[in-house]
Amino acid sequence: MEENVTFRDFYLPVSFFRIIFVRTMKRIPLYKFFKHKYGQELLVDVVNLDKMKPDIHRTPVYRETFYSLLLITSGSEAVTINNHAATVSRGHVLTSIPGEIWAMCADSKLEALNLIFEEEFLLDFFSDTHFLDHFRYLQADRPSPFLILDDKLNERLLQLYLDMQREIHRPEQDQHILRAMLYEALMLLSRTRFMEETKKETDTNEAVNANRYIDGFRSLVEEHYKEEHGVVFYADRLFITTNYLNKLVRSSLGVSTKQYILSRIMQEACNLLRYTSLSVQDIAAQLHFETATYFTRIFYNYKKQTPLNYRNNAK
Repeated sequence: MEENVTFRDFYLPVSFFRIIFVRTMKRIPLYKFFKHKYGQELLVDVVNLDKMKPDIHRTPVYRETFYSLLLITSGSEAVTINNHAATVSRGHVLTSIPGEIWAMCADSKLEALNLIFEEEFLLDFFSDTHFLDHFRYLQADRPSPFLILDDKLNERLLQLYLDMQREIHRPEQDQHILRAMLYEALMLLSRTRFMEETKKETDTNEAVNANRYIDGFRSLVEEHYKEEHGVVFYADRLFITTNYLNKLVRSSLGVSTKQYILSRIMQEACNLLRYTSLSVQDIAAQLHFETATYFTRIFYNYKKQTPLNYRNNAK
C-alpha cells in the first residue's frame, strides 16, 4: 500500500466491538494501490495481513482507493468497517469498497489473506462497466461488510487465494489467469451470507430489486453528496422529475430522497468527527455547508447532539 497522508496516531486497547483511538490527525489517511510492486503494472494482489501490520500499527484507521476481500484464517478480534462493527474470526470475509473507513486494532493478532484489486483490472476484460454492481456484497448499501463462509467454501476460497498468490509471484505471471481467478473468487463469495442476516435468521432473498434509476441515484449521491445537497440536482441528472425520484427512492429505500442524501452527508460528518481532529468549521466547509452554525443545527436535528458532543462521546 502507498500512503498519501502523514499524521501521528495514538491508540488505546480494544473494548468489545469498539476500537478507541486518541488522535491528532487532520484527515483520515488514504492508501493507494501499489501498481508496480512486481515491475509491470498489476492491479490485483493477494497480501498476507502480516505484511500490512506495520502500516496498520502506524495508521489503524484508514481508507483505501481499491476493493478489499480480507479472508480471516485465524484469530478473533473486533474490526470496524464504515461504522459496522463485529468480532471476526476464521471463516469470515471482510469486504470493503473504495473510500470506506477501516478501524482495526493497532496490534492486530489476526491472521488473514487480503485479495485486493482495482476495478480497472476487471473492466479491461469485461465490457460491462457496471460488472461489479452485480455483487451485492460490493455495494455501499449492503447490509453488512462481514460475510460468513461454511467450512467447504472457506477451504475452497483459501486454496484459490493461495493459488492466486503463487501465480502473482511467478516470474511471468499471466494476467488472464489472474483475472479468471478473481472472477471465480467473486462468484464464490456470492454464495455466502451477510453476518447480520445470519444472526437474525432472515430470508436471504432481497425484498426489493433496485431499478436503473435507483442504481443511478445511489452512484450520483456517492459522487456528489459533499457539494450537492438538493434533490433537483439528482433528478435532473437522471432526467426525471423530483416527485418521481422521491417516489422511487421511498419505495425502494424506505426514506425520502432528501433523507437519503442527508444520511450520506451525516455519515461522512460522523466519520470526520470521530476519526480526525478537524474543527467543526473545517468539516462544515468540506461538506459545503454555508456556515458552521447551519451545519451544527442540521447535525443536531439529525443526531440529537451537537458535533462536539458527538466527538467527545465517540472517544
